[in-house]
Amino acid sequence: MMETMGRKKARRRRSFTNEFKAEVVALVHQPGSSVASVARDLDLTETAVRVWVRQADVDDGHREGLTTSEREELARLRKENRRLTRMSRSSSERRLSSPRRPGEPVRVHRSGEG
Repeated sequence: MMETMGRKKARRRRSFTNEFKAEVVALVHQPGSSVASVARDLDLTETAVRVWVRQADVDDGHREGLTTSEREELARLRKENRRLTRMSRSSSERRLSSPRRPGEPVRVHRSGEG
């Protein structure tokens, strides 16, 4: 019981559409609004709202960083890289597991011989 005192209950991870995020960013940019007040009013975390505002600033060219489309492309390329790496490892493992007896020397073809 002592361990849970003072801790907030963990939220279930939610996902939001790009349109919703854009509306939230627009609310933050209204005069008299703040990240904290918008987050509180919409039951969002301040951290999430700050990330959305920062990303919108990057997308609009007001801040340095990767744009949303660049982030999406990077994620796609990383996923493709993982897939190709797995395929390459699998292929090399198949080659390494050639049928030979333990202790039998590995035959190597040398040009000009044979």
